[in-house]
Amino acid sequence: MRIRQIIAAGAWALAAAAQTLPSYDIYRAPSRIVIDGRLDEQAWRRAPVAGDFHFNWWKSGEREQTEVRLLWDDKYLYAAYFCHDKHISASVTKLHGPVSMDDCVELFFSPNPERLSNYFGVEINAIGTLLGSRKSDDGKSLVRWVPDGLLYRTTFQGLPAKKDDASDDHWILEMAVPLAAYAADAVHTPPRDGDRWRVNLNRCGGVTNPQYSTWSPVSTPRPNFHVPESFGWMRFVNRKLPRR
Repeated sequence: MRIRQIIAAGAWALAAAAQTLPSYDIYRAPSRIVIDGRLDEQAWRRAPVAGDFHFNWWKSGEREQTEVRLLWDDKYLYAAYFCHDKHISASVTKLHGPVSMDDCVELFFSPNPERLSNYFGVEINAIGTLLGSRKSDDGKSLVRWVPDGLLYRTTFQGLPAKKDDASDDHWILEMAVPLAAYAADAVHTPPRDGDRWRVNLNRCGGVTNPQYSTWSPVSTPRPNFHVPESFGWMRFVNRKLPRR
């Protein structure tokens, strides 16, 4: 009887944890999106913000928020990050370099919730340097990888330097992730109405005000974004954005 109670308690705890994960309905882009780091299309103005980021490991400093919007069409998953930042700092320029030491944002996702540990990452700093990753062939580690057709652009208001600048205010990442690159993992490519992926949206780095934040909460003792069990839910909605 006690074993059954323990199993039931464990199942309840897992269900409760799953209910606390955030979710986001991602709508079809109503028009063409140009990847230029400007976010001036009407589609971005109408797309909902994913929600406030959590500062899971906060100790001190200003908690500057990140606004993320997502859209999709038959070819791409689009992501727009607007990062409030009074101290922009980025210096890594080498592909797959340590961009997380700079002001940097990340998109981590698993295209098949039934294979949660098989996830991918796209990390880009404020000056547009990329670190891409995917699961290794043996499924035991992440390897550096850039999907064919990935498009991205960053812009910033201020100077991305080691020294603070009075004009620092925000920086933007806009990207288009090619859905075909994940056809081997996704249930459907392109997605169908109601398909769900597991996703987390992250931000880290900086010199003057280093912070780590995530859209879906992470409860590790130290900063760690590689926790697929903490990824939230993203549901593809095969409708254009509702008018506001």
